[in-house]
Amino acid sequence: MDGGRSFRNQKRAENLETQGRIPALLVSIAEQFTPYGRVLEVREYGRGNVHDTYLVTRDWPDEKNFILQRLNTRVFRNPQRIMDNLGVVTEHVGQRLKGHPLAEGRRWEVPQVLLTREGKNLYHDSQGQVWRALRFIEAAQTYDTIQNPDHAREVGFALGRFHRLLSDLPGVRLAVTLEGFHVTPGYLRHFDKVISANPPAPGAAADYALDFIRQRRSWASVLIEAQAKGRLKERVIHGDPKVNNVLLDVVTGQAVGMIDLDTVQPGLVHYDIGDCLRSGCNPLGEETENPEAVYFDLHLCRAILQGYFTEARDFLTPADYAYIYAAVRLLAFELGLRFFTDFVAGNVYFRATNPEHNLRRALVQFRLTESIESQQAEIEAIVRDFI
Repeated sequence: MDGGRSFRNQKRAENLETQGRIPALLVSIAEQFTPYGRVLEVREYGRGNVHDTYLVTRDWPDEKNFILQRLNTRVFRNPQRIMDNLGVVTEHVGQRLKGHPLAEGRRWEVPQVLLTREGKNLYHDSQGQVWRALRFIEAAQTYDTIQNPDHAREVGFALGRFHRLLSDLPGVRLAVTLEGFHVTPGYLRHFDKVISANPPAPGAAADYALDFIRQRRSWASVLIEAQAKGRLKERVIHGDPKVNNVLLDVVTGQAVGMIDLDTVQPGLVHYDIGDCLRSGCNPLGEETENPEAVYFDLHLCRAILQGYFTEARDFLTPADYAYIYAAVRLLAFELGLRFFTDFVAGNVYFRATNPEHNLRRALVQFRLTESIESQQAEIEAIVRDFI
């Protein structure tokens, strides 16, 4: 590396920090991914639960902004697997789009990896932290909750488009980035260990959660058993297709891509369908302060599935349709289980703003599960309408 340039970058970062504009460390890291132009601003961006994400602005007109992320290596212990998967997915989607162009007026983009000055897709700083940079997708935005039925259809379309574009990508080409991800019996085993080592203090909320989990343990393996019996097959999945991971064009409102691809790996598409419905059909969102008011919205469910099936009909089987209700019920329960386990463990996985944050998150998901269960017949009828 050019020692003089390195010194000048360090002094510029220190000067900006002195002016109260940008922390020196962040400027220094951002400079590693900036072969052209100067870093003008680094600010926190998004509301992710795992990584630290920043929007970097530089004085380079061709590509003014990019995303900088400090990866959580406690969660993703092998960050290189994430980056290798992202490269495979980006290349495959690019090839598919050449042969299957979108309808006129639509666009579809995949986050592109930016390299360091040394040509690496990851940067390791002096403290052992791992960083990456991604091209910023312009003129697009996300929402934490569904805004209207059109938004719901676009969220469903985005997931269906994602699955369709990757439906012919052999799962063996992708590494597993999170072992046991969405394997609910595994989360139950971890829950049992955590509870055994550190039982929660008695209280109405904790007692409710413990009883809720106990009553539903018996069906936690419903999707795994279906896969073992050959009813469901493994495909490439997104892994975390919640509402705020779908980008919408700021002008047309149409879906333009899916972000947060760290959990793209082999799995059941039902994990994605269930998680998308779980996230999208809760109008109050995951962070509501009022769990008792949470409900599963059937109108949003219909709109999301309508958008999804416009893209996914060609590769789904009758058995796939048959397990959609089970998937949405299970994924809501599973996330509640994970939130509650993390609360008992001391909030070591999900970011928490206070000691009971993950307990409240768990209660939101358990209430959503109850609402889903109470509307089983209606949800199954909606699915049948699209077969």
